Amino acid sequence: ACLVGSEMCIRDRITADDYMDYTFTCERFDIRRTLFCGQAFRWKELDGRFCGIAGGRYAEISDNGDSTYTVHGIEKSDISYWQSYFDLDTDYDALIKQFSEDEHMKLACKENPGIRVLRQEPFETLISFIISQNNNIKRITGIIDRLCENFGEKTDKGYMFPTLEKLVGVTAEDLAPLRAGFRARYIVDAVEKLSSGEVSLDGIKAMDTAAAREELKRIKGVGDKVADCVLLFGYHKTDAFPRDVWIKRIEQKLYPDGLPECIKGNEGIAQQFLFDYARTHEI
Repeated sequence: ACLVGSEMCIRDRITADDYMDYTFTCERFDIRRTLFCGQAFRWKELDGRFCGIAGGRYAEISDNGDSTYTVHGIEKSDISYWQSYFDLDTDYDALIKQFSEDEHMKLACKENPGIRVLRQEPFETLISFIISQNNNIKRITGIIDRLCENFGEKTDKGYMFPTLEKLVGVTAEDLAPLRAGFRARYIVDAVEKLSSGEVSLDGIKAMDTAAAREELKRIKGVGDKVADCVLLFGYHKTDAFPRDVWIKRIEQKLYPDGLPECIKGNEGIAQQFLFDYARTHEI
């Protein structure tokens, strides 16, 4: 359970610069696994804190133990953003109880009960998962870091993820410093289609998952897996079910007759538990 938006869980400490520390309690939250399980790529663990930029906002987050966490040095108006980003209003206790009707899901949830699905910004999510294709997390992170350094706004806390407007007109040659390989031309195509309105990120939000998937696949290099990652992590369409090599192995071995009914509508959240479980046990 998560406690947010009340005096019980918010301990405000306003600084001279009108910044504050925001502390929340969440019993069902493993921040390390959530941030580093492959759904986001701009977080680092430094000096006991998790540091990163999301949605144009920098934060340092500490795990205080006893299921409490502090987001340091943020504006009070950004509390709601971080509550949403960490999906604190979703009842994962209820979801895990529902998932546990299936024996394999029960084991996966029991082993890694604190994974949450982040609610990320759609454009950043799209470009990040285009970069992620046939890639490992270390290389993905490096390419995204170089993208931000070359095209993002510089702040005293690091570089922001570049906006669509900032990338309009870039060529594959402009992106050469990223060392992104074949993915550079996919980024160019995504920017061209989004800036022209041929594909609308705002329009995707109102579509059902099947239609939204097909809309995203109009972008070169975006197949089912990348599209479903964008829909799950960028739009919180929880019925999107990204399939990579690990998930395909799980389906073949554990669910040859199809996914269990108990995860219907929340297949994407269930996938996060299964993905982590499969990697840990080399299914």
